[in-house]
Amino acid sequence: MKICEIFHSIQGETTYSGLPCVFVRTSGCNLRCSYCDTKYAYEGGTETSVDEIIAQVRSYGCHLVMITGGEPLVQRDAVNSLINSLLRDKYKILMETNGSLSIEDVDRRVVKIVDLKCPDSGMSEHIHWENLQHLCKHDQVKFVLSSRRDYEWAREVIAKYPSLGELEILLSAAFDKLQPESVVKWMLDDKLNARLQLQIHKYIWHPETRGV
Repeated sequence: MKICEIFHSIQGETTYSGLPCVFVRTSGCNLRCSYCDTKYAYEGGTETSVDEIIAQVRSYGCHLVMITGGEPLVQRDAVNSLINSLLRDKYKILMETNGSLSIEDVDRRVVKIVDLKCPDSGMSEHIHWENLQHLCKHDQVKFVLSSRRDYEWAREVIAKYPSLGELEILLSAAFDKLQPESVVKWMLDDKLNARLQLQIHKYIWHPETRGV
């Protein structure tokens, strides 16, 4: 499978934020979001076997692994093979997906972080809404907000799909596009059942630093 990078850092997002984590970033993505901060993963990458990936993951001695991209499910068969190998080795697996491709065949033990693309991303029309039927209670749904319009859209989606209330709902202010304090005010005013998410790695290191 094509791999962009593998590295050991802390988890900067999700409810696992702050925990040591091994990141396996796949190459290739089928979307082009306006705020994308991993454009370097769109193309290229190194052809890497599952055994080679597992060996590098093991070398870090960390049992939390995030599979991210790009978009991992562009390489569905290879990613599912990697997941199976990691599960056999008793790793805790998170997988971040852009929400445009089906998650139905992803092992239910994987914690899936599904991004529902807001209007300002330019990619809302690509949401695979059927994914909401395949979420487990440990999965998480993320909205990246670039504006008040995005927030109001996310609020409407949350209201429209009551089943989301059983999950962790993450609201993330797009870095350098929307101030987190604005999102906090809106959430509190609306008594919205969601969690503010900051990309803490961008506050610890320079926002464009790779491999962190």
